[in-house]
Amino acid sequence: MLGGSWFLGRWVVTEALRAGWPVTTFRRGVSGSDVPGAEVVRGDRTSAGDLERLAAAGPWDLVVDTSGYVQREVGRVARALQPVAGRFVFVSSVSAYTGWPVEPLTETSAVLDCPPDADGDFGFDGDPGPSVYGFTKAGCERAVSEVFGSERTTVLRPGVILGPWEYVGRLPWWLGRMARGGRVLAPGAPSRSIQPVDVRDVARFALKGPAGVFNLTGVSSTMEEFLRGCADTVGAGTAGPSVELSWVTDEQWLVAQGVEQWTELPLWRTYRGAWAVSAASAVAAGFTQRGLRATLADTWEWLRAGQAGVGHQRAGEQGIAAEKEAAVLGIWDARERDHCG
Repeated sequence: MLGGSWFLGRWVVTEALRAGWPVTTFRRGVSGSDVPGAEVVRGDRTSAGDLERLAAAGPWDLVVDTSGYVQREVGRVARALQPVAGRFVFVSSVSAYTGWPVEPLTETSAVLDCPPDADGDFGFDGDPGPSVYGFTKAGCERAVSEVFGSERTTVLRPGVILGPWEYVGRLPWWLGRMARGGRVLAPGAPSRSIQPVDVRDVARFALKGPAGVFNLTGVSSTMEEFLRGCADTVGAGTAGPSVELSWVTDEQWLVAQGVEQWTELPLWRTYRGAWAVSAASAVAAGFTQRGLRATLADTWEWLRAGQAGVGHQRAGEQGIAAEKEAAVLGIWDARERDHCG
């Protein structure tokens, strides 16, 4: 396991240990904590000497990389481990697709063109088009597959991953917002489809899935099911907070008020392809998923236990300020009154 202390990587290690597998993690040890039960090799993936020490600790049936972002560095890791590893699982992203988030996608959709020996700054950021992050992931995919070949490479392209130990803060913010109660700004149509996937389901498929390329997105739900589920979760078994979902159905109006998609109201995005990524190939290969309610409940339990993911600047980007939320809803109310009048 390259990494193994943060979110998905931590769950890959945990699930492997639960299955009785011997696990080695390769990490610097500067953030997060080691998962008890795993053998630890300290090192930096940018150091040739550290990679040599890691290779000497093998062999392994499987290498899982959830922390690769620089194309040429991922290539160096792959070359160092190719003689001592059976298969390489690289966790990429739906952002690697040329058409994300504006087009519905399958594994046959076009991928961004990025050389496997780029330095991590290749590409450009568009709105809503490609991103440097997407180019990076596409180049890393190529770097691994060129070394291990298609029969020994698994590429996973997950969408939004939620669950315990999340460090981005999307689901924790919504659960916390519902816990405060009151009138909640609910964006877009209640029936808007969303596809968040549970981190533990991704981790299990990373360990047991076959070679190939797979999208990993959740069972289609709706924004209303998600938000009502969050409200029910924080009030389960108690009197709970009083929550009123106030739907602002005119999304373009909401954008015009300066409300940031994806961050101020996490999971809300207007582009039609954001939540239209098929996971049919993964399901056919054995990808199974728990229900959304289980993800919400387990994450809330984790938060209430006082645990927290690795501190990350992205967590500070999540969620709309209470004052701005109230102001937007007030303007929306006045607009609706004018229309009715």
